[in-house]
Amino acid sequence: MLSFFKSLIPKKVLDCFRPSYHFFLSFLGAVIYGFPSKKLFVIGVTGTKGKSTTVELLTATLGVAGHKVASTSTIKFSIDNEVKRNKHKMTMPGRLFMQKFLSEAVKKNCTHAVLEMTSEGARQYRHAFIDMDALIFLNLSPEHIESHGSYEKYKQAKLSLARSLEKSSKTKRFVIVNSDDKESKDFLSVNVEEKNSFSLKQAEKLVEGEDGISFVYKGEHIVSSLRGKFNASNICAVLQAAECFGIPPSVTKRAVALTETVEGRGEEVRVSRDQPFKVYVDYAHTPDSLEKLYEAFKETKVCVLGGTGGGRDVWKRPEMGKIADKFCEHIILTNEDPYDESLEKIVEDIKRGINNKTPEVIMDRRAAISEGLKKALKISLKNKSVSVLVTGKGTDPYIMGPRGQKEPWSDVRVVAEELGKLLRTSSDKK
Repeated sequence: MLSFFKSLIPKKVLDCFRPSYHFFLSFLGAVIYGFPSKKLFVIGVTGTKGKSTTVELLTATLGVAGHKVASTSTIKFSIDNEVKRNKHKMTMPGRLFMQKFLSEAVKKNCTHAVLEMTSEGARQYRHAFIDMDALIFLNLSPEHIESHGSYEKYKQAKLSLARSLEKSSKTKRFVIVNSDDKESKDFLSVNVEEKNSFSLKQAEKLVEGEDGISFVYKGEHIVSSLRGKFNASNICAVLQAAECFGIPPSVTKRAVALTETVEGRGEEVRVSRDQPFKVYVDYAHTPDSLEKLYEAFKETKVCVLGGTGGGRDVWKRPEMGKIADKFCEHIILTNEDPYDESLEKIVEDIKRGINNKTPEVIMDRRAAISEGLKKALKISLKNKSVSVLVTGKGTDPYIMGPRGQKEPWSDVRVVAEELGKLLRTSSDKK
């Protein structure tokens, strides 16, 4: 019914009133649920990449420290270890969701809430009337450019979260900023009581390996099964934030060790102990995040990737292809979220960035994953270390097609099914 009435209103009129509509919804939600953020210690986490992982690690740290914690992310919604998968295809759902979630956290006696916050959510005022105690800024690189209109507008949407922290009614407000990022000065200029920064330089004696990373932070030996320098940076963010909140590095160290994987973020899929090669599923959907992921894997890489979703961020498709061309020995291009755009056009855009390799195009995502696994098996028979990296979807629950079609999907499930079949067939042949 609502969509019918929307269709009767000219788009220019809708665009004019949309911000006021979203702002009013946020205010209404806060009123209905009694401004629940005032009763919690609220920590926002923002940036282009690493948000969900940082939310997971910080939530675990607060839990180990003895707090009852609620958290929201692209992956899931959690209230004191009661978990629901995020199937909304958006990090910060609308329709009063955020206020209702915080209200439920209060009812279940949570003391802290860790919220992944996005530029799209900020643009639609879904952060409004959430009184934050702290904001963690991780990094900024181009994303959602067509949606926001420019990189500067994208940055301003992120900065609006910092300005929201300034307006918070909390008596002691913290900002924790990645000083390695070029935009750090803008986020550190926020007018709050406590300004703190973190840097990858704090991760002393950093070692990267196939089993994860390790480094020394203020005398504590931190060991994590997560891979890559970007995850070392995420851990440093959590270590610094936890210290601001009175939690020593020794507690964060335990939480990091307990977090063996983050769903859909460099998540290893294993179906047998003697599996001859490794397979990972990752959400990487920007050039920067894809490059950082590929850099973390020194072994031979078979890469299965799509582009951006249809109708958005067309500029980065050849960039994704260029990065795969640089780092991957074998490239398989496939379906991701075409929406109403031609899948063939999306793949051709990616191929424009690939000049040194000959990518294989398999539009069916299951078939593409299966072929990637077969290639890896052949390489492993030559006693080479090899990993298959399946990117773009992470924990996304659907493949989005034309006219709003949703195909239920799980990269992890499909990888496990195809890997199981391949290894059984290989074993039968021996």
